[in-house]
Amino acid sequence: MSTGRTFVLRLETGEVLHEVLEKFSKDNGIENAAVTAVGGIGKGSRMTVGPKIPYDEKITPIIHTLDAPHELTASGTIFKDEDGDPIMHMHGSAGRDGKAVTGCLRAGVTAWLVLEVVIIELAGEGAVRKDHDSGMKILEL
Repeated sequence: MSTGRTFVLRLETGEVLHEVLEKFSKDNGIENAAVTAVGGIGKGSRMTVGPKIPYDEKITPIIHTLDAPHELTASGTIFKDEDGDPIMHMHGSAGRDGKAVTGCLRAGVTAWLVLEVVIIELAGEGAVRKDHDSGMKILEL
C-alpha cells in the first residue's frame, strides 16, 4: 500500500470517536487508513481493557469506564468490512493524575474539550475486516 490523502479532524466535546471517524471515512471514500489521536476524552468514556478469564472461542471483553476527563494518545487503523463499511480499530492510553488505563477505544470514547485526529489514507486493496468466531471483526490480508 502507498499513502494517499491526509486529513486532520477536530472532534468537539461529546462526539464519539469511532462514530465520527467511520462516518467521515464513509463520506470521503476512505477504505484504508492509519489514524492517530491526541487530546482530551470525557467522563463516561469506555475502553476495552482485556478479555475476561477464562476465555475460549467467544471472547467477553472487560470494559473500563472513565470516572473523569483524561488525556489520550492513541493510534490505529481504518479498514473496510465485508459490506464495504469503514471500521476503526484503535488502541490508546488515557491518563489522569499520574494513573493510566490502556486499551481499545471502540467501546465508546467521547471527545472532551479538544480531540485532534490525523487520518492518513492508505491506497491499495486486499485488507478486509471479516467476522471471526471470537465475535470480533478481524483484519485479513
